[in-house]
Amino acid sequence: MQLSKETFVIKSMRSLPGPLLAVFLGLGLGFGPGAVPAFAFGAPESFADLAEGVSPSVVNITTSAVISARADGVPMVPKGSPFEELFKDFMEENGQGLTPDAPQQEPQREEALGSGFVISADGYIVTNNHVIEGADEISIEFFSGERLEAKVVGTDLKTDIALLKVESDTPLPFVAFGDSDAMRVGDWVMAMGNPLGQGFSVSAGIVSARGRELSGTYDDFLQTDAAINKGNSGGPLFNMEGQVIGVNTAILSPTGGSIGIGFSMGSNVVSKVVAQLQEFGETRRGWLGVRIQDVTPDVAEAIGLADAKGALITDVPEGPAKDAGLLAGDVIMTFNGVAVDDVRDLTRNVADSPIGEAVPVVVMRDGAQMTISVTLGRRETAEGENELAAVPEDVPVEPEVSELLGLTLVPLDDAAREALGMPANATGVLVTGVDVSSEAYAKGLREGDLLTEAGQKKLIGVADLQERLSEAKEAGRKSILLLVRTNGDPRFVALSVE
Repeated sequence: MQLSKETFVIKSMRSLPGPLLAVFLGLGLGFGPGAVPAFAFGAPESFADLAEGVSPSVVNITTSAVISARADGVPMVPKGSPFEELFKDFMEENGQGLTPDAPQQEPQREEALGSGFVISADGYIVTNNHVIEGADEISIEFFSGERLEAKVVGTDLKTDIALLKVESDTPLPFVAFGDSDAMRVGDWVMAMGNPLGQGFSVSAGIVSARGRELSGTYDDFLQTDAAINKGNSGGPLFNMEGQVIGVNTAILSPTGGSIGIGFSMGSNVVSKVVAQLQEFGETRRGWLGVRIQDVTPDVAEAIGLADAKGALITDVPEGPAKDAGLLAGDVIMTFNGVAVDDVRDLTRNVADSPIGEAVPVVVMRDGAQMTISVTLGRRETAEGENELAAVPEDVPVEPEVSELLGLTLVPLDDAAREALGMPANATGVLVTGVDVSSEAYAKGLREGDLLTEAGQKKLIGVADLQERLSEAKEAGRKSILLLVRTNGDPRFVALSVE
């Protein structure tokens, strides 16, 4: 399967049949004496009033860009139009595909289609970044038929959101953001947009899942059963109060066509991005400066946590966290007063926190909780910093070899440090082989990995690892926590000591 970067929603939904509903209401169904199960009623007889009310705020977007012309004579058609695939299939069937050595014609202007919606009377418009990316002309068509040229205010690649601006002599009708976190699976939603270049179109369905992630760090998609097609990207997903609770962004499809699995970026993410783009022309996300991973049940057992919750720090490079005293092996339990269930929670909370201000971070360290104050930096500034050196394929090894936990291990010598690009005082144990039938192999350990900690203590040599294993067994632990570097990237892995 592949993810097609398009959007929208529909699929006709029907209310529960009257006779069946009556049967359910007449039974306790295990809810206790006289109890009646709660049902979400109110399936609308029509979406007409809602559609009529919000239509003036929804826009069609046509973008234009100069591109190198096709050398094979394939007609130029707008992306997202119903003729795009038709011409492509026709040319391929007739053996007229593009050839690399064909002579190039003069550059031509290509159009693409999408959707968007107005969020203020003075002309700010929200859409997907991929709708307007690379365009040098952006035309906005309103429901009334009026057309205005738009300028890009700012974009955010991480959430695929773009903010545009048009100048109008009169105030424009607009819509407000709602609370995407308040949406429940099964709630009715309505979407509008420009599917396949056909113009303004309305569709309706339900929220079929929440909290979906596709590929982005800040993803928080509502999944809907409504049909999403090319040209709908950037269009709004409405709740029944006419508030925007999502921006239609992608579909899951093996063919590129709608199969009723669509994704709309939650309004609680979009509204924060839009506010920053409107104020600064760019995003300004908080930056903690740690590498983290989820706390799995086996990791929780290895470090003595009652619940598999929190974000486990695997590395603390130069940055705010290191300056504040956070350490690899710390488990972040709460951040700025908000409980952290997993990596996703922490990532979003940090991004939404103020830059340059101190925030309290509660961590679990050596079995005890402690609070550390961290002054956050800006993520966009830090993203260009150098990462740890990658591990080369051929690493010199020392002839002294030990086998533990299904791993073949050797000490880290000067030659290996140099090959790994590590400082002279770096310590650890190098993996030179992994038993394919072992738990270590199943959890992703491979030749060339470097073990730097065991039981949250540094490893100097294989003897240290043997000692940590003995300590874990004596303490009644079922597993031991290893800090592993793969191609320079750290992660914690819990392996059984039995």
